[in-house]
Amino acid sequence: MTLHHPAGALADGADPVVLTPERARWSYAGLRVLRISAGTRRTLLTAEFEAFVLPLAGSGVVRVDGLTFELHGRESVFTRVTDFVYVPRDAEVELASADGLEVALPMARCTRRLSPKYGPAEDVPVEVRGAGQATRQVTNFGVPGVWDHADKLNACELLTPDGNWSSYPPHKHDAVSACEVVNEEIYYFRIADRDGITPSRTGFGMHRTYDGARDENVAVRDGDVFLIPRGYHGPCVAAPGYPMYYLNVLAGPAEQRSMAFCDDPAHSWVRDTWNTQAPDPRCPVTNHQGRL
Repeated sequence: MTLHHPAGALADGADPVVLTPERARWSYAGLRVLRISAGTRRTLLTAEFEAFVLPLAGSGVVRVDGLTFELHGRESVFTRVTDFVYVPRDAEVELASADGLEVALPMARCTRRLSPKYGPAEDVPVEVRGAGQATRQVTNFGVPGVWDHADKLNACELLTPDGNWSSYPPHKHDAVSACEVVNEEIYYFRIADRDGITPSRTGFGMHRTYDGARDENVAVRDGDVFLIPRGYHGPCVAAPGYPMYYLNVLAGPAEQRSMAFCDDPAHSWVRDTWNTQAPDPRCPVTNHQGRL
């Protein structure tokens, strides 16, 4: 099973990412990244999948079930927390944009059909997690307890200042235990150029996933996708000079949505060291009003 998919490997025409569970060789989680040209519209059928419509760059309009939602979007993932729309399974969704839109659709195969719902940017909690060089921003737009209007789908965004580590200590969610539930997970990376705002293939970061059968340590660049069916994963490291963003998509068989995980016990002690370290003052990086 291929875990690391460099930018373009999952493309379909002008759309940068079209990843179904079948293509990932698992059962629940998927991701599409679409480009809507200025003045055009696209119609999608969600079939057995629920999804979030999450602007990555630009603004647009979502029409579904006779409802119309305006998405105010952002210049790039490094400039602002965005609004979004939840769309249900078995729906026809129309996406349109006057000036052009790049949009991510984190998806999950589900059984319940819920109603469409708009998520305002100002209601999205921004969390500063970790301390010192392990400080990062977690934008909790689609996680349980914050957004409960979903059947199987969980999603959040991470912003890691250049030189910092995130998804650390390494953790896993591939079994049912006292500390974890089973989730398939997708990491979709964007890497900023030297201006800290514009996504570019110039910069890079590092990602690690490992278990008893494999140990993958890879350089990730803007637009790359990494799949995590099992095992410990982390850290994600932003190279000096190049801030890192990634979209986490999680879905699994549990009846109740959860993102519970277990740390690798060899490294969980690191969490205790954060009590005596100050958070990196560069975090939070953004909120619904823009860069901070």
